[in-house]
Amino acid sequence: MNRREFISAALCGAAATVLPFKVQSSFAQQPSAAQANEAKLLRIVQRNIEVLKRPAKVFGLVQQSGASGLALAAGEMFDITLRNEAAEATLIHWHGLTPPWDQDGVPNAPAPVLGAKADRQFRFPVGGPGTHWMHAHTLQEQNLLAAPLIVLDPAERNVDEQNVVILLHDFSFSTPEELLAGLKGGASAGTPAAMNHAGMGHAMSGMSGMSMPKGVASMPMSMDLNDIEYDAYLANDRTLDDPEVVNVESGGRVRLRIINGATATAFTIDTGRIGGSLIAVDGQNVEPVEGSRFPITMGQRLDIRLEVPHGTHAFPILALREGAREQTGIILAPRRSAVRKIDLLATANAPVVDLKIEQALRAARPLSQRAADKRFDMQLSGDMQRYVWALKTTPKLVVRKGDRVEVTMTNASMMAHPMHLHGHHFQVVAIDGKRFAGAVRDTVHIPPMRSVTVAFDAGNPGQWAFHCHHLYHMAAGMMATVSYES
Repeated sequence: MNRREFISAALCGAAATVLPFKVQSSFAQQPSAAQANEAKLLRIVQRNIEVLKRPAKVFGLVQQSGASGLALAAGEMFDITLRNEAAEATLIHWHGLTPPWDQDGVPNAPAPVLGAKADRQFRFPVGGPGTHWMHAHTLQEQNLLAAPLIVLDPAERNVDEQNVVILLHDFSFSTPEELLAGLKGGASAGTPAAMNHAGMGHAMSGMSGMSMPKGVASMPMSMDLNDIEYDAYLANDRTLDDPEVVNVESGGRVRLRIINGATATAFTIDTGRIGGSLIAVDGQNVEPVEGSRFPITMGQRLDIRLEVPHGTHAFPILALREGAREQTGIILAPRRSAVRKIDLLATANAPVVDLKIEQALRAARPLSQRAADKRFDMQLSGDMQRYVWALKTTPKLVVRKGDRVEVTMTNASMMAHPMHLHGHHFQVVAIDGKRFAGAVRDTVHIPPMRSVTVAFDAGNPGQWAFHCHHLYHMAAGMMATVSYES
C-alpha cells in the first residue's frame, strides 16, 4: 500500500488516541486531481469556529463542497468564479501567483471590491507548482479571510508522498479595527471605527480612534518583536488544546506545506524528533536544507519533507511564536499511536527570526546572470509611539518591461518587516551588501538595522503593490508601488 492508498483507507481516528481529537480536516487532506476539477467556484463565507472553548465568527474561502482553499494543477488555467456570500464587500489576492494586474486582488488597484452577494470571474495561467495562499487585502484578513492555494506538479502525481497543509493564524476576539486603533494610541471610548475596505489598496485611512483594547502590547523604543498580544494562535483553525491530528503512515514520507497566514506574528517551525528537509520557500524550490527548526515570517511558505520513523509514536509539528512561549501546531499520528496533550505554552521563549537561514538558501532555479538595468534604494522607517510606518524609495520605483531590477531594502526601524512584492518572484542577491545567489521567493524578512537586496525581471506590466506583510504596518502606511512605464 502506498501513501496515497493509505490516506484513502485510513480510519477516522487513531486506535490508541488518548484525547478525542478530530482527525484529518479539510485543511490537511491530500490535494488531488479530483479536487482540482471541482474547484471552479470559490465562495467567500462567514462561518463559526470554536477558539479556546469560545465561539468565534470568522470568514472562510471554501469550494462548493466546503473544503477550504484550492488545489490546482500546474500549467492549467486559473479559471475561478469568486462568489461573495458574506455580508460585506471584499476582494481576494492570489498570493504567490503572477496574474495580470487587473486580477491581482488589491482593492481599487485597479479592480474594485467585490460587493456582497456578487460574483467575479478570474482567468489567467496558474503557472508552475508551489505552495501558495489567498487572502483578503483588507483588515478582514485578520478575521481568517484566507485559505491555502496549492498548485500541484502533474509530474509528481504518482510520487509516494503524503501532502499535509498547515495554515497558521494569530487570532483575537477583538476586531481588527479595535486592534489598529489601539496600536495608534487610542482616543475616546466609543464604537469600533468603520472600515473603508476599498481604501486598503495602496493607502489605508479613515480609522478613527478608540480606547486601547485588550491585546495590544506596550510599544518600547527598543526592538519590538510582537506589538499585539493575541488571544490564540491557530494551526488549521485550531489551538493545541484541541489540535488537528493527521493520520500518517509509519515509515512513510510526508511533505508539509506550511503557510504563515498570521497578520502580525512570525514563527519558528519545530519538527521535533523528526529531522526535516526544507525543499521549497514561497512555492519555489531550493537546494535542500536539513534541520528541525525553520523560521517563517508573515506571508511566507515552507515545504518541508519528513521521513516518518517506524513505530507507534505521534509527532507534533509546532509553530513557536517569535520571542515568546506561545505555540500552536498539529499532530502527525501513525495508526495505534498515543496522542497526548501539548501545552499552549512552551517551557522557554522561541528564537527571534533572523537571516541565518536566508543566507544559507540557494535557489534550485536561480535567475539568469545579467547586470541590473535599474537599481533602487528603499528605506523602511516607522514611529512605534504614533504607529506610523513608511517606505521611501530612491529613485521612484518606475521600471520598463524587460528590465532586470534590483531593490535594496534597509530597515531603519526597530521592528522587522516581511516585504512582499505582488505579481513577481524575486531572488535574494545580497544581505548587508554581501552578494550571493539566494532563494527565489516573493516575501523576505528584513530585521531591524539590516539590509536585503532582491532582484527580479520586470515582465508583468502594471502598478504592483510592494509592502510589508505585517497587516497593521501596511494599514499604517508601509506600502509602495512598482510602476511600469506605459
